[in-house]
Formats: sequence, structure tokens, C-alpha cells
Amino acid sequence: MKCWKLSPMVLCLVLFGFSSIELLSQNDPGPRPGPAAAGSFFPTLNANEQNFFTEAQQRFLEIDSVSGTIAGEPGSGLGPTFNGNSCAQCHAQPSTGGSSPGLTSPQNPIQNPQILLATLDNATNAVPPFITPSSPVREARFIKNSNGTLDGGVHGLYTIAGRSDAPGCNLGQPDFATAISDNNIIFRIPTPVFGLGLVEATPDAVLLANLASTQSARTALKIGGSFNTSGNDGTITRFGWKAQNKSLLMFSGEAYNVEQGVSNELFPNERSAVAGCVFNSSPEDASVMINGTSGSPNFGTTLGTVSEMSSDLVNFAAFIRMTAPPTPAPPTPSIQNGASLFNSIGCALCHSPTLTTGPSPLTGMSNIPYNPYSDFALHHMGSSLSDGTHQGAAGPDQFRTAPLWGLGQRLFFLHDGRTSDLIQAIHAHNGSGSEANLVVRKFSSLKASQVQDLLNFLRSL
Repeated sequence: MKCWKLSPMVLCLVLFGFSSIELLSQNDPGPRPGPAAAGSFFPTLNANEQNFFTEAQQRFLEIDSVSGTIAGEPGSGLGPTFNGNSCAQCHAQPSTGGSSPGLTSPQNPIQNPQILLATLDNATNAVPPFITPSSPVREARFIKNSNGTLDGGVHGLYTIAGRSDAPGCNLGQPDFATAISDNNIIFRIPTPVFGLGLVEATPDAVLLANLASTQSARTALKIGGSFNTSGNDGTITRFGWKAQNKSLLMFSGEAYNVEQGVSNELFPNERSAVAGCVFNSSPEDASVMINGTSGSPNFGTTLGTVSEMSSDLVNFAAFIRMTAPPTPAPPTPSIQNGASLFNSIGCALCHSPTLTTGPSPLTGMSNIPYNPYSDFALHHMGSSLSDGTHQGAAGPDQFRTAPLWGLGQRLFFLHDGRTSDLIQAIHAHNGSGSEANLVVRKFSSLKASQVQDLLNFLRSL
């Protein structure tokens, strides 16, 4: 049942058995106000590591143009197709490294930045109908190719055609209108990257043991669970909506190539490299070979630090690896009761509250517990959430359990950002073939006051 499509929200909730009296007393508190509770470096890092974080963060903020020749856009390699011109443009809420910004944000009340990007620097793009001032930042994937075979790949929203730094490029945008009319399009929104160095430092054995520890309880609620893995070495992959990426370097390299169109040392070939639209040699992003020679005008010519000598790709991964996880709000009696309910109705069987890292080269990040609220396993989420896309071992309705840390200040929920309301997001887990159906049923049987406590707990994360 796709309740996210129903408006008003009352219809969705009544269909799941809530009375009008209960409905009036249950509300998603909305994004937690106040300063961003994430975005800084992990607190135990030494001075050198902190400096690396700060320099790497500047690369994450860097704005790209086609060849780095436009004032204020010193990075190079944008296009020929792209969804954004900066990592931080999409990963912005509640601070650099988060998820999509939006007009509903108390900390960052800006419209979807992809709108202005359409015609930046004289580009001639049309804004797709699914990109609106209040929509989340989105990437679009087509489910099938025109011949009926599976697609699943990202189709860039925009091209560099018409831009002042791309003379002669006439590459057109994808045919989004036909894809929409044929129900052949799905969306993804940015995943937050806070605290992911802890996830990367978690041994496979820890993830396997954590999943095994809940097997009997999961079986009782008809919850499965399996890991996406590398086709080469068989180890667990854990980053991305379907856990399709093995490492933060791979996660960053793929995103740089797909979202900004920048070829790099992991993805060295230009996407949509049509005649007249290729202006740089590949890879466009590469490490500096000689000290004193700058690869980017944004960073001068006095080089020497690991950040300065490294590619954007290495810097992106380093920034993510060294970010601290989000800081939860102080507990209240309601939040504490909500946490207990979160465990008792079965949410914690997939959204594991605690995992433990293994050895890490970063100061203070070895062998420590952390609280991601995810098992990083794949689960069948049923027909309501299925996106028709295969990635690695993940099928169309399988998704990695989304980490819930930082949920308190997030604006959009689920892989496609279809809702900003936690109640709708919870009920979207219910559908034919979903492993969460019995847990959603337990949620629906809670008293109104208990539901509110659970919502308050989620917004405290």
C-alpha cells in the first residue's frame, strides 16, 4: 500500500487502523531545531588527522566547472552529464556531509539547489518535473532500456550543453517525460556520510555475528537478512542504498563519476563522452605527482601535505572516514520509553543499536562501540518500496537497513525521499513481501502515547 501517495496523511493512517482521536494525538515532531548535531571530525583524532580532515573538507565543498576556468568554480571535470557540481551541494542537511537540503529545514532553509544548476553559466537545461523547490535533491534511474532489458543506471539530470565553458557541446538531456509516463523511472536521494569511518572499520565477523545473534527473534517475525558482497573477494559491501559499495573510496569514486561526471582514478572513463563534449584528459581527477605542482587552482602551488598531494577522490574518502557520528539529543522520559518500545516491537532487529569497530589507523577509532541503528544487511522491503533495480546481490525490493543515527535532523525519508513524515515512512515499510510487516503491525497496535514516545525517540537520534 503506497500511503506516501495519499494526501491528506489522515487517509493513510486511518487505513492502518488509527482512530481519529489517536491521530490527533500523534505527530512527527519534525526536524530537531538547534545547531547541527553532526559535521565535525571524530573527537579523538590527533592534530595531524584533524588538519587532514579540515583540508579534505574543503575538497568536499569545492565547486566544479568543466575545466576549472570559471571564477568561484575552481574544480574541473564537470559533465558531460551531472546531477550536481559539488559533493556538499547534495550532502548539506543539517551540515556538510548530511543528506538533502530543503525548504523545510530550520538550519538550512534553501530551495533544492538543482533548480538553479540547470541554467548555471548559460547552460540550456530544462528542470525535470520531479525537481521542485521543496523536493529533495534527487538522482534518476531508468528501470529498463528501450529494448526491454534491465537498465538500473543513473541518468544525469543535466548536461554541459550551452555552458560558457563547454563551447560546441550539444548533448541533450534524457527523455524524462517518456520515462515518467511509462513508469520507468525511480529516484534516490543522498545518503548521509557522518560516522562512516566507524562502519568501514567494522570487521565482517562483527556484522555476521550481530546478524546471527538476532536470528531466532527475526525468524519469529518473518524477518530475513543477508549481506551484499564483493564478487571478487566475497567480503561484505556496506555503503549505498543497496550496500553496493565496498569502501568509502569506492563509494566516493562512483559518486564523483556518476553525480558530477568527473572521471577519476577508480572510474577513469568519461560518461557520455560524445563528440564535442569532452574537454579534459582522463582521469580528470588524479593525485599530484611532483611536489610544487598544483592539480587545482583552488589549492595554490605550495604543496606537501597528504591532502594537497592527493586526488579529490582520496580527500572525499578521508573527510567521510574522519567525520564524527551524529550526537543524539539528551534523553527524556518520553525518549527513554520510545527507545524501549523501539526494541520491544522489533525495530532493533534490523536497526541494530550498537556495533563495535575493529582496528583502525585513526586515533581513538579502534575497538569502540558505536550506535548506527543498522545491521548493514539487505532486507526485502516488499512491493511498496521496490525500485526495480539490481545492484550486486541486492534485488529490486532489497535495501540495506538505513542507519538511523542523525534521523532527528533529517528532512526526507526512504531511498527516494518520498516523505518528510516519520509515520508515513514507518508505514511505507508495510507491503506485499516486506520483512517488516509484522513489526509495522506491532507499531500500529501501540497506544497513541506510545507512538508519540517512539517518534520522539527517533527524532532524538
